[in-house]
Amino acid sequence: MAIRKTTLKIRLPQYITPRLKWRIAINEELVKAIQNQKVTYLLTDKLELIITLYLKDIALEFHDIDNRLKDIMDAMQGRAGGSKAKLSIPRIIFNDSQIFKVTIGKKLPTKQSNGLGHLIIRKYKMWAI
Repeated sequence: MAIRKTTLKIRLPQYITPRLKWRIAINEELVKAIQNQKVTYLLTDKLELIITLYLKDIALEFHDIDNRLKDIMDAMQGRAGGSKAKLSIPRIIFNDSQIFKVTIGKKLPTKQSNGLGHLIIRKYKMWAI
């Protein structure tokens, strides 16, 4: 039996306004990556996010990390505005309650990044004590 892939890596698009457009751009990258990398997520999966945001100049000081995280998690759930009962974009995960750990940081873009951030979604390993 083949092992199901649960690690997904994408380059996050540069932040654009309005923020709903950014959510849609993130979702489009996620959908492409899901298909190319053949990753699947189940409702029972416990997940971890590792995020690096590259922001230029004043944007680095202006953007609150919690708001950008909310945009990313909403993009993963298929939410780009409107009623929560109706999905406006494809769903990658069922609910953000599946997220058990997040590591997120923001910094100035490196030359080779072209301003594109990083998002890694992977299975969260819970260790018994």
